Amino acid sequence: MRLPPIDRPADLDVVRESYDRAADNYVHMVLTTGFGDIRTHPWLKASIDAFADTVRGLGPVLDVGCGPGTVTAYLAERGLDVSGVDLSPRMIENARRLHPHCRFDVASATDLDLGEASLGGVLGWWSLFNLPRDVLPQVLAMFARALKPGGHLITATHVGDEDVARTEAYGGVPVRWTTHRWRPEQLVELIERAGLHPVAELRLPADEQTGPGVVVMARRPG
Repeated sequence: MRLPPIDRPADLDVVRESYDRAADNYVHMVLTTGFGDIRTHPWLKASIDAFADTVRGLGPVLDVGCGPGTVTAYLAERGLDVSGVDLSPRMIENARRLHPHCRFDVASATDLDLGEASLGGVLGWWSLFNLPRDVLPQVLAMFARALKPGGHLITATHVGDEDVARTEAYGGVPVRWTTHRWRPEQLVELIERAGLHPVAELRLPADEQTGPGVVVMARRPG
């Protein structure tokens, strides 16, 4: 049975335009400082490595909100059949330029046509925090349906009690988006309600670049 269509966020076009403006600066930061590159953060790299080892051989993997494709390309190097999608056309232009051996498409997390039990793995890697609080559960339910039994989701997001309205990002680029922050236990509960079984959780303290965060990996039973 197909799920009902996911509600379209009211600010989706504004968020897309913001990431288009910020894309080139973000890529420059990744290339010059390692910001957003898991290879510069041992614990995040270990999380992605564990995900890669877990889903290997289960089927295609989809990186939702892939940005310039840094993690997508890393997983491809690890031998996974992985592709990436992102809301921002400019992010996808950069991803295709930087990683021409990988597959990338422009798409919103709220407008994906994913077949049931079609994926071995899904990533929502620091990419779902712009989804409104009533929309994220719908997206997680779609991910759960798309995973094969035994397939895994890995997601990472910002931790906090209040949402943050951003007006600039990535070196001072003007943006308009809301960062919806979740407590780890709230995110885990949403994942469980979607029908997935959490198998690992990593809590990250604030550092000089960002506030506290959490990584959760979860499995579709069966």
